[in-house]
Amino acid sequence: MASYDDALSLREGGALYFQMSGFDEKMYADRWIKLRAAPVPLYVLNTKSRVRAVRFHDLHHVVTGYDTTWTGEGEIAAFEIASGCADHYAAWYLNLCALAIGLFLAPGAMLRAFRRGSHAKNLYRNTFDDSLLVATVGSMRRCLGLDVDPGTATAVDLARFVAWSGAAASALVLTAAVTLAPF
Repeated sequence: MASYDDALSLREGGALYFQMSGFDEKMYADRWIKLRAAPVPLYVLNTKSRVRAVRFHDLHHVVTGYDTTWTGEGEIAAFEIASGCADHYAAWYLNLCALAIGLFLAPGAMLRAFRRGSHAKNLYRNTFDDSLLVATVGSMRRCLGLDVDPGTATAVDLARFVAWSGAAASALVLTAAVTLAPF
């Protein structure tokens, strides 16, 4: 898990996130994004909808501390699904696929991140602008409820996690079927 100082602005935290992850803000303008998948390169079309969502997604990495490994991406996906992606449809879809991969790699971590998201808010209902980026990491963590322990999982938490996990597995299987189907 990455650590970002509470006193940093979200802009500064974002810059540090790019430096630590090897990403670059210029990637928002690229037509295709290459994902690291061991020996197999995966390319994702960088649509306007994806860019709109990923700007918030990247800040979620900063405020939650989840890293950019496959497990970390699964955790951030679980967090975002549980806290809701609003009208960011690209985020819903990409998060479902990432959660499915995360469930395979570290199911317990996915449940913990989902519970955390179930009891928190996220940035998807905000406007991405300078007024958001000047907020400090610490103040945003408090605003989103990330400074509060979600407590023990309830039956409702577990039922929601199982339901979303099924949706995630379905999304990944459907994506693989469409992607690998001979035309």
